[in-house]
Amino acid sequence: MKTKQILFYIAMVLFLGLSSCVSRKKMTYLKYSGALSKVDPSSFDGRKMVKPSEYKIMPYDNLFINVSSLDPKWSSMFNTASEGSLTEESAILQGYLVDIEGNIEIPFIGKVRVMGETLEQIKTKLESTFSSYVKDASITVRLVNNHVSVIGEVMTPGKYQLTKVRVNIFEALAMAGDLSSYGNRTKIQLIRPTPYGPVVKEFSLGDRSILNSEFYYVMPNDIIYAPPLKGKSFQVNSSVFAILISVANAGLVVFALLNTSN
Repeated sequence: MKTKQILFYIAMVLFLGLSSCVSRKKMTYLKYSGALSKVDPSSFDGRKMVKPSEYKIMPYDNLFINVSSLDPKWSSMFNTASEGSLTEESAILQGYLVDIEGNIEIPFIGKVRVMGETLEQIKTKLESTFSSYVKDASITVRLVNNHVSVIGEVMTPGKYQLTKVRVNIFEALAMAGDLSSYGNRTKIQLIRPTPYGPVVKEFSLGDRSILNSEFYYVMPNDIIYAPPLKGKSFQVNSSVFAILISVANAGLVVFALLNTSN
């Protein structure tokens, strides 16, 4: 009876150790399973892919606006800091916060509505507005809160600044060190804020159709969530597994010695 109990305990230890392994299939991105899984160029619809340059300003966004002209005196009237000396922290403090009604307040100009417009559209509008004050004004408009948040089962969760014009979902995950071994690559969630409320998209990193998705490129203020695999709470890490194996081996030795002495 004792022998059966010991064998049962050993089997349980081995089972827990094996359950800590994640199959290679679950960790593969953009899996290829034959001709049907290829991305057909003829079916590609670029209209579905929302480009970061098409991001439309929403309330509580923060804009940095710089006015340049041949006469520095006029430029200094509107600029709180030079673009070259700007840091992320100072940009937040010195930027123009979009109010709940979608407007920004510019000295000497007043309120300017920017909600629902792209950065390029705002630039064109401001150049027209400033032309009454500054001759040949050149306007630079930047989104200060241009970041993406990556949370869940990734190596280094956090908020990451988007320094490139276009960043795709894989590059965003790479910023966070990729998913951990326990991240569920088939249930990735992307939360995208819109003027009408957040939109949640769930997809698999193994599905090649994501390359033709409007969520392939991340947008400012996107949140990417990598949920854990269902079995994570029951998995045992390698160090604990090694300890359990050592204890089991020691128990077998003691059991064998006792049987020999009897």
